[in-house]
Amino acid sequence: MIVEQTVVSLRARPRGAHLISQEIDAAIAKLEPIEHGLAHLHLLHTSAALTLNENSDPDVRTDLSAIIDRLVPESQSWYRHTLEGPDDMPAHAKSSLLGASLVLPVRDGRLLLGTWQGVYLVECRDRGGSRRLCITLMGSPA
Repeated sequence: MIVEQTVVSLRARPRGAHLISQEIDAAIAKLEPIEHGLAHLHLLHTSAALTLNENSDPDVRTDLSAIIDRLVPESQSWYRHTLEGPDDMPAHAKSSLLGASLVLPVRDGRLLLGTWQGVYLVECRDRGGSRRLCITLMGSPA
């Protein structure tokens, strides 16, 4: 069994849902190849999230962002954590709701996703900056 790990820096993105499947596959390709196994993806931040969803219609990204923003609105008078701006506390809540980790199958050195599936970085802040993603790969050698 092979266990490999890397931390990938993702470029800064605006608030919204952004497909990162290709960036993950590129990072996995630099590790020792596995025939089949698992990739554990963990975002090293508390104001962004990871999710798996449809990767074909860009309206999914727009709608997902709108739904998340409506579920957790900004500038609520009862928020206590407000020192870092009106989008910070809602970003922490959104990250908790969506999650910061995914475990996905890997086959032949790539994520094994359904035809219409993609991994999204959900940036919950207006200007969250670059994000770091830890990828731990576990499986049988190729």
